[in-house]
Amino acid sequence: MSDTSDDEIDPSIAALLQETEDSLPDSSRAAPKFEVVNAEEAKTQVKKQFAAQKEPKIDNKKLGEAVTDKVPEVDLSVKAFRPIEKYFEDTPGKMFDDPGYYKNCLTGEGQASQRLHQLLVKYLNCTDKKDRTVYRQQIVTAYWEFLRSLAPKMINPRIPDCKKMAMRYGVVLPSLFSPEQKDFFSRAIVKNVTGEPVLYVDEWMREIAAGRLTLSATDEVPQKSKGPGAEAQRIQQLKSKNSGKLQSIESLVTVKESERVNVEIEVRDRVEQLCEHQPIYGLEGHTMAYTDIQKRLFAEITTRFRQLQKIDRELSQYLKEFEEAKGIASTLESKESELQIDDQPQVGKEELMQEMTTVRQMAKMTCGRQGNQFPIFTREFFHCMDKGTGFRENVIRELAWIESVDPQCFCRIHKNVPHRIVPYTLLIPSYGDLGFCWEPFDRFNRITSRGRIVIPMYPRDLRTACLMAVGDLRWQVAKEKASFDWMTDGLTGHYYQYFDEHKMKGDVKAYFIEDYILWMTKESQGTQKLDKEVRAIFWRYLPFPQETKEKLKKMSLIYQELFQRDVNRSMSDGY
Repeated sequence: MSDTSDDEIDPSIAALLQETEDSLPDSSRAAPKFEVVNAEEAKTQVKKQFAAQKEPKIDNKKLGEAVTDKVPEVDLSVKAFRPIEKYFEDTPGKMFDDPGYYKNCLTGEGQASQRLHQLLVKYLNCTDKKDRTVYRQQIVTAYWEFLRSLAPKMINPRIPDCKKMAMRYGVVLPSLFSPEQKDFFSRAIVKNVTGEPVLYVDEWMREIAAGRLTLSATDEVPQKSKGPGAEAQRIQQLKSKNSGKLQSIESLVTVKESERVNVEIEVRDRVEQLCEHQPIYGLEGHTMAYTDIQKRLFAEITTRFRQLQKIDRELSQYLKEFEEAKGIASTLESKESELQIDDQPQVGKEELMQEMTTVRQMAKMTCGRQGNQFPIFTREFFHCMDKGTGFRENVIRELAWIESVDPQCFCRIHKNVPHRIVPYTLLIPSYGDLGFCWEPFDRFNRITSRGRIVIPMYPRDLRTACLMAVGDLRWQVAKEKASFDWMTDGLTGHYYQYFDEHKMKGDVKAYFIEDYILWMTKESQGTQKLDKEVRAIFWRYLPFPQETKEKLKKMSLIYQELFQRDVNRSMSDGY
């Protein structure tokens, strides 16, 4: 987002400066007062602030128990998002009305908070456009250093809310809100009551610090660390890998048990038909021999018995593997419990700093090269409505809509069994418009692990940002499934061949995501926007629900032809 002209920016900045002056009684300048001048004074103020509370020493071993909205485990039995019953609280909270919000937010963070404060003072008081641009760029670095200082504290359940909101929404100075913005941010639901893996940055870092969420994958070669933390991380990786096997095998066991029940019902029905004998008229007390229809049942019953034998062999093998996986899980649990050390987080500070660096890179990617990377919330750049802001409930609403149009968007198929696995969704408070997939699944568990997508909280259009992220996820999962044949096989192979045949230039994935957005928003409504070849590829590999297909085939001969192809493929078992 480029800078606005002087005529546009001056009144806005003047309003910000005046509002800040009014909200701080002893201030002679527009920027808020921040009295802490060094780290020692910061520590002293923190001690004074918490002295009156007299709370017990934190036991890191019990921190997870204090958190009621931790990230949920993968549940393969869940088939859809639960409807959102409530998007906002009925009454606004008072957090952003606290006159000490800014000071409490920056207190105790040492040089990082001092640097940020100094730059905010200069930025809010500056009227020269060029100087403001320089200060904006400097604030970006200073703010992320400030967040790096906050990150290790997210695991503490007693951390002040203002610090969590600084990381969650980018709100450092509440006077930068407009009255309407303050109202719906104050009514935003704080805890994750949805049961979905959609997390704000503060929750993300809390889960990382607690060891419940692994570090995001990067291209850097991981350095081998030593000590209990390294061993705990290794066990966590083994647990993740074994968890995928455990869930997948359990799903296969359930499928085979269901198949067995169905075949047994068929056998029972046929045996009952076989045992029915009509009496012979004139020879009372005697019944007829098997009819021709009953004689054919012998072959059918024999076939069903062979099916049961095959199912039983597969089920026995799966049960054996399931039992072994359960034993491994029990062993890893016991080893993990032995490694629990009081007052020592499972993830070290270096790993947390690495994750914060990754999150900063994610934030840059949501904005793009020419985007506005200013990280602090200000009404100067925020232009979303309450339902268009990337709050957790709004994002889940959009993801649920996407899944209703593309039912297989979160499915991964293993041994012909589809597994619905909603990815971890990180909501980053940035003014970007680009959602994307960071990784399609955990490298240690390709079967049932969650992928990771990133969505900016303050985009111009939230639905488009979510569609970009899911489209990217679709592409990467299909590409990983095809492996070395990704340019010739499956969804990515057919799309790449179309891309190559038309001699298109640029990133093939970017073209795919653009077409995916058109597929979801236009083609699903019967508006033809895609090339004929792309429409045929998406119809087969990104199918709409059957009801939508039935509706589309009545709207155009093009969709009717694609629908008939489905029928032909199903009849030849070639789909």
